[in-house]
Amino acid sequence: MKGFTAAFLVWTLMAPRSGGSQAWPTHTACRDGGLEILYQSCDPLQDFGFSVDQCSQHLKSNLSIRLGIILREDIEELFLDITLLTEGASFLSYSYAVCEADLRKFSFCGRRKGEQIYYAGPINNPGLDIPTGEYRVLLKLYNEDHSMVACANATVISS
Repeated sequence: MKGFTAAFLVWTLMAPRSGGSQAWPTHTACRDGGLEILYQSCDPLQDFGFSVDQCSQHLKSNLSIRLGIILREDIEELFLDITLLTEGASFLSYSYAVCEADLRKFSFCGRRKGEQIYYAGPINNPGLDIPTGEYRVLLKLYNEDHSMVACANATVISS
């Protein structure tokens, strides 16, 4: 009977929920100054925390962010792919090497599976004004083995 109970418990915890996998909640990264940024993890296995400190239609060139995640993969090298979509069509794709084996730009570069990353600080980006409208942004972080570290679908609403 103990074996049946244990098997039932494991099945209950691991079985897919009704309607397939459940989506992570939508989070607000910032909302102020005519700009709202919402995001949702598109990684089926984990969620993460992200926020932008200065929320404005004019993005400053030295933007302060906060990011928290527990790693499921080692990150000797870490890459970010960003795809900007509007009206369902991609109009901008950008790739950036966040961590390289011989050039560690951030203190979390080289972290191992199971470790927590919490980064609060500036990121360099071109300062720009966000035109009025609603935009979708797909962000993917992956390591040197192309294993997903984090993934987010974001909505940027500028009014």
